Amino acid sequence: MADHELMGGRLHVYKRDNSRYWQCSTFLGGKNLRVSTKEESLAQAKDFAEDWYLELKGKHRRCELKTGKTFKEASEQFLREYEIITEGQRSPEYVKAHGARLRVHLLPFFGEMYLSDITPGQIQEYRIHRRQKAMEERGAPPARNTMHQEMVTLRQTLKTANRHGWLQYMPDMSEPYKASGKISHRAWFSPEEYKKLYEATRRRVQNPPKARWQWACEQLHDYVLFAANTGLRPDEAYRLEFRDVSIVEDEATKQTILEIEVRGKRGVGYCKSTTGAVKPFERLLKRKRPDLSENGRSIRLDANAQGDEKKPLRLPQPKDLIFPLSHHELFNTILDEEGLKFDREGSRRTAYSLRHTYICLRLMEGADIYQIAKNCRTSVEMIEKYYASHIKTRLDAAAINVRRARPKKKGAENSRNEEEE
Repeated sequence: MADHELMGGRLHVYKRDNSRYWQCSTFLGGKNLRVSTKEESLAQAKDFAEDWYLELKGKHRRCELKTGKTFKEASEQFLREYEIITEGQRSPEYVKAHGARLRVHLLPFFGEMYLSDITPGQIQEYRIHRRQKAMEERGAPPARNTMHQEMVTLRQTLKTANRHGWLQYMPDMSEPYKASGKISHRAWFSPEEYKKLYEATRRRVQNPPKARWQWACEQLHDYVLFAANTGLRPDEAYRLEFRDVSIVEDEATKQTILEIEVRGKRGVGYCKSTTGAVKPFERLLKRKRPDLSENGRSIRLDANAQGDEKKPLRLPQPKDLIFPLSHHELFNTILDEEGLKFDREGSRRTAYSLRHTYICLRLMEGADIYQIAKNCRTSVEMIEKYYASHIKTRLDAAAINVRRARPKKKGAENSRNEEEE
């Protein structure tokens, strides 16, 4: 590699073996700086290098020379740390989503900026840039949640830089001019809608479209009743094994209920069901099931299977999953048929809505909100925010419609005394 020294050895002009252009480099402000001259002639490259060096020298003297790490370098460090530290705690898809947001949106805008240049004003410029770009490409601004997730990725990257001492302070990332967001309750089934749902699943059990779907229809019917009487999240229900559930006689209420050891996103917790979950669970215990392959698909679902697929049904074992298959498609089909897929606000109902139904029905029946929070492995704040705010039975009319006695007027009292005399 050809190398020439200028400015007393403080400036170097060199050409790499695989390039036709000359490049120049210097060490200034505690950092190595280099740039391509875009010149093939050595004489012209030296002239460019001297002008470039003198300009940098002037900026350094006026404290205008930016040094330090760039946003791109901080993002690489963040992704490296995040993937290793959160292994087993965050899903691979969530980790990949951070990388996709950086690659597609954040790096094209912030990538070459020095971290010290990322100010609250620049972050606001990014929001404007994203909105304008989306309007040009799709004719609609990015969704609120999309922007929120991008701000989360940006904040995590800047926090990484701050921890390593590359960024002195975190810039203010709050969104100016933001109106208070509407707090809408989560989609659930009212008592009438819930009755309509489980009656529809019961009809499917009695008259399945095909004989080989009998087992799946029975499982779905019991899942609806089980979930709406326990308040389990869908992922918690699909992790349950038969050994995690016990039928007990509750000492406080003298009722037969289920005691469930729950494993989900909050770790291991416990749940006590209502009496409505007992019969569905007893049916699940007695129902013979097909053998399942390793990928979770049923090898055999009816007694009419032919050839190698024909295998005997068996009773469930303690280590078997209670709900080995997802009934997503059948559940959505029934919701569509019964007109229950959306509530009146347009919110989409899913299997998670059965958990919301459990919470709302318990509140309507006067259950203690703290006990519901413990039983559902959530917080009172979450229930107050998303569930209790729209339950009319949570309002005490006797406490609201209080009428204070008005004080008597002095003139009226004197006239009454005169009449009595």
